[in-house]
Amino acid sequence: MRLYLDDDSASALLVRLLRQAGHDVRVPSEVGMAGDDDPVHLAQAIREDRALLSHNHHDFEELHNLLMVSMGHHRGILVVRRDNNPKRDLDEKGIVRAIGKLLATAVQIADHFHILNHWR
Repeated sequence: MRLYLDDDSASALLVRLLRQAGHDVRVPSEVGMAGDDDPVHLAQAIREDRALLSHNHHDFEELHNLLMVSMGHHRGILVVRRDNNPKRDLDEKGIVRAIGKLLATAVQIADHFHILNHWR
């Protein structure tokens, strides 16, 4: 899967694990966008035809809803919720596993907002 990780998700461990799992991963520092706002990151993911991965649930849900209302498109927004609950939270390995489970289904990813915690 072609992924763009926003600043909240661009840990070196997660990037390494995703790449080892065969994903094509891009992070903001690679395109000179470290520290930019969420809409800038989503625009970059759209330009590069990549799904976006973030830990910023609320902002990206709002951006997804805005795009859908305006008839826009994206390759998918994948979010990881941090609820401070070990039964629901995902570490880096859990994120990679959840993406694998999501991809193994026939669920549509493009133009959809997926909470990866549901795919543990």
